[in-house]
Amino acid sequence: MTPTLIHDTLLASAQARPQATALRYRGQQLDYAGLAAGVEQVAAALLALGLGPGERVAVYLEKRMETVLALFGAAAAGLVFVPINPLLKPAQVSHILQDCAVRVLVSSEPRHPALADRLSQCPALQTVVLVDAAAAAPATPAPPAPLGRLATLDWNAFLQAAPGPGSRRAHRRIDADIAAILYTSGSTGQPKGVVLSHRNLVAGAQSVAGYLGNHPQDRLLAVLPLSFDYGLSQLSTAFLSGASVTLLNYLAPRDILHAVASEGITGLAGVPPLWQQLAGLPWPQGCSLRYLTNSGGALPRSVLAQLRRALPQAQVFLMYGLTEAFRSTYLPPAELDRRPDSIGRAIPNAEIMVVRPDGSPCAPGEVGELVHRGALVAQGYWNDPARTAERFRPAPGREAALGTPELAVWSGDSVRMDEQGYLYFVGRADDMIKVSGYRISPHEVEEVLHATGLADQFAVVGVAHPQQGQAVVAVVPSSCTASLEAVQQACRAHLPSYMLPAALHRWPGELPRSPNGKLDRKLMQQTLADHFMKADHAR
Repeated sequence: MTPTLIHDTLLASAQARPQATALRYRGQQLDYAGLAAGVEQVAAALLALGLGPGERVAVYLEKRMETVLALFGAAAAGLVFVPINPLLKPAQVSHILQDCAVRVLVSSEPRHPALADRLSQCPALQTVVLVDAAAAAPATPAPPAPLGRLATLDWNAFLQAAPGPGSRRAHRRIDADIAAILYTSGSTGQPKGVVLSHRNLVAGAQSVAGYLGNHPQDRLLAVLPLSFDYGLSQLSTAFLSGASVTLLNYLAPRDILHAVASEGITGLAGVPPLWQQLAGLPWPQGCSLRYLTNSGGALPRSVLAQLRRALPQAQVFLMYGLTEAFRSTYLPPAELDRRPDSIGRAIPNAEIMVVRPDGSPCAPGEVGELVHRGALVAQGYWNDPARTAERFRPAPGREAALGTPELAVWSGDSVRMDEQGYLYFVGRADDMIKVSGYRISPHEVEEVLHATGLADQFAVVGVAHPQQGQAVVAVVPSSCTASLEAVQQACRAHLPSYMLPAALHRWPGELPRSPNGKLDRKLMQQTLADHFMKADHAR
């Protein structure tokens, strides 16, 4: 049976290979039979709280067994799961809980005190379930909390109070129903919730597992947040394939290398800042990795070359995606030498178009906006019809013969396509830097900067300039000792004068990242704008 709902992926694997290992975490492991039983127990416990179909269950935890059980248990009950990045602060968590009217929050005893004052501001919240908490009394069935009161339960008591199997049926769901809401956030503004259906999640897992060739003997290492579509994909593709996943909350990049060696990892997903940290480390001899994947930004050529030298047996998949459509393109490893700068072509079951502002197709080599159509296109933004209408619009050139237009996601990202259909990332519309009328891609400048070898990390942002419109500013970690003159000298052979960094800023410590591990360009841009404004006033 082909799974149609996201929790069916692991239930099907449990039927096919019940004794195969599904999850590993800190020396513990669950086979597929145990994982399926745990998911069904969580589903029963949630239904016992009186939740209606499609109501929201948020999970604010680091990667651990209970996190996975809660997410998939909510789906199995016919509810909607909302994974919250464990790096978010209480104010951001409170916004998410209020924005999508979360009824149950699963968190931990150590996280609870910082949240407690905020939870009273979430009127829909009914129950808080805490892991790592000692139960104060024997477990008893927990009825729904009266309106205006918030019940707090220990995780074990919550599970033990669940009625026996079959006592309460899960809410009927179909593939078009909402399965999850993933919140994306930048350095400014409140996070927005991307609404994903069961079909979105299952189709994404099928597509990615297909081109990665995932199989039951694979062992994936989950290092990215499960609130990130790319991180959640490590679970969905593994469960669909019957593979196993090792959950890792790492403190240092070397922890990842240790886990790869000790767990026999075959698949590892990362974002560019993480790969930059890992590329120069001493990888273990005879490394078990079968493949690496990159998404969330362009991987500098120098970093790609380092990884390929260190891991010659591992295939490298360069990918492009966005939360609103999960994954759009991938570059087959066989094309790396011919097209190292390409983000590839459309993934299976998707069409990627490059269009002008009026929706007409761009010519080969012409820069336009990437538009994605297909089964992976999300349902929109939760509780935000204006932004939904702006980003999710009719697919260009597709006639609505039945009167209902097919919606595509208009990414806001600038790309170009060559004669063979391979795509090349140019930049996000809001990342592009405009200097004296020239439009500059920060990624193009960063590629050259990385090749200089003057710093382990570079970021490029645009800062307001009274004469030129914007100035190009290179940002480096505080450990970098290079001067602006040295940076410019190293870049002159590869960049025109208007693209050379006009300033070099040393960021205290490592470069800042968003909760998903990407470079936080907006934070750097805002900080530098304030910095240069104060400098102008001082003069």
